[in-house]
Amino acid sequence: MGKPTGFKEFGRSTPKRQPVGDRLQNFHEFYTEWNDKEAQEQGSRCMNCAVPFCMSGCPLGNLIPDFNDLVYKNQWEGALKELHSTNNFPEFTGRICPAPCEASCVLNINQDPVTIEYIEKAISDKGWQEDWIKPEPPKVRSGKKVAIVGSGPAGLAAAQQLNRTGHHVTVYERSHRVGGLLALGIPDFKLEKYVIDRRIDQMEKEGVVFITNIEIGIDVPASILADDFDVLLLTGGSTIPRNLEIPGRELKGVHFAMEFLTQQNNVNAGLPVAEKERIMTTEKKVVILGGGDTGSDCLGTSHRQGASQVHQLELLPEPPEERGENDRWPNWPMIIRTSSSHEEGGLRDYNILTKKFTGENGVLKKLHGVRLEWGEPDENGRPQMIEVGGSEFEIETDYVFLALGFLHPQHEGTVKELGLDLDPRGNVKTDSNKMTNTPGVFAAGDMSRGQSLVVWALAEGREAARGIDEYLMGETSLPKSASSYIG
Repeated sequence: MGKPTGFKEFGRSTPKRQPVGDRLQNFHEFYTEWNDKEAQEQGSRCMNCAVPFCMSGCPLGNLIPDFNDLVYKNQWEGALKELHSTNNFPEFTGRICPAPCEASCVLNINQDPVTIEYIEKAISDKGWQEDWIKPEPPKVRSGKKVAIVGSGPAGLAAAQQLNRTGHHVTVYERSHRVGGLLALGIPDFKLEKYVIDRRIDQMEKEGVVFITNIEIGIDVPASILADDFDVLLLTGGSTIPRNLEIPGRELKGVHFAMEFLTQQNNVNAGLPVAEKERIMTTEKKVVILGGGDTGSDCLGTSHRQGASQVHQLELLPEPPEERGENDRWPNWPMIIRTSSSHEEGGLRDYNILTKKFTGENGVLKKLHGVRLEWGEPDENGRPQMIEVGGSEFEIETDYVFLALGFLHPQHEGTVKELGLDLDPRGNVKTDSNKMTNTPGVFAAGDMSRGQSLVVWALAEGREAARGIDEYLMGETSLPKSASSYIG
């Protein structure tokens, strides 16, 4: 604890954002950078608690008090080393993690928490600026070969860990681009793609091989990989979106959120998109169904395309401004959250059930909904949904984006071909070492955990790497991930 009175002297501060009018003109990141003094002041607010609840809130188990203290003392390279010891890609989490660590910060009991996420970003960005982050190829190769299917955060974390341990790692990606939803689904204004590309370049120089535009289990049988490699790790994500099976779903203008977000990311990357397939909300009315991060990403993207009106509708009630009696620290608080996209405009509404879509000549024109009340819980503990009589309404709209979450990984192809067991939610079932019911076949990330956070995917990838290394070598020096303790 470099400055015992830091939390008393300085309030919480975050990097400034560009004005809304400026940032809506492009898809670039819009946070300004802290100077060293600002970062040091924020690092000094950390109380170095005897029991660092922030670390238990982080699935990676980041050494938060340690790197906060090192930043305060202006020992940036040491802070980067501490951060990298648990997190392969802190510049990812420093940009897009909702920071469960901050919710668990002891200061958060009665003050604003330490700005852990932005300190993490500042450390990693400084590491790149100072050229401290370099390729780290292994000195000795084991002769073992590992195939990883899926290049999202779980696959990338596992690949880097296993390659640095000395195994030969090949990553297969069905898309044209490495990075999974980091590259394809998350808008550039939250995560510019050079941030991913420089890590891929580092990993290639370390010896990781990336092969794109091949879907294992469809283009190439998974059994061929299982025969050619010592281990197969599946990190394909939770890719089957939750649909809304109501009248009018087939109308032109109703899209899954990822169709919209992926297309815009491809356009930003300079890839051609056929005019007739272009989803363009300029001067159009938009409705987004779903109040989570993906819905927020659709909101920000619609703003940048110049939508004339955007509604974001949520089935559930509006969350409270502050924690309730049964929602206490250090748990993740169930409160309303206002993202940068919400600051930019749009209308949010809650307790809404969408009943149908209607249109003309096969083209969407209106959304029809009804307001809800929530009754007493049923026998399963779920509040009963009650339609409010006379509350039916219509919204004129040109586009509806379904941001309703994801159900489970794709079963067609690799999962069925290898005969992998599934859990009750349709995710790939694994043991404590992340191995499936088929020996030598592992799974990690959203594919086994279900839809979750990037920080969880990184933790799962690291844990899978540990399990694979132990499976191949009989022992492992890779660290045990905090995710194995907090579930």
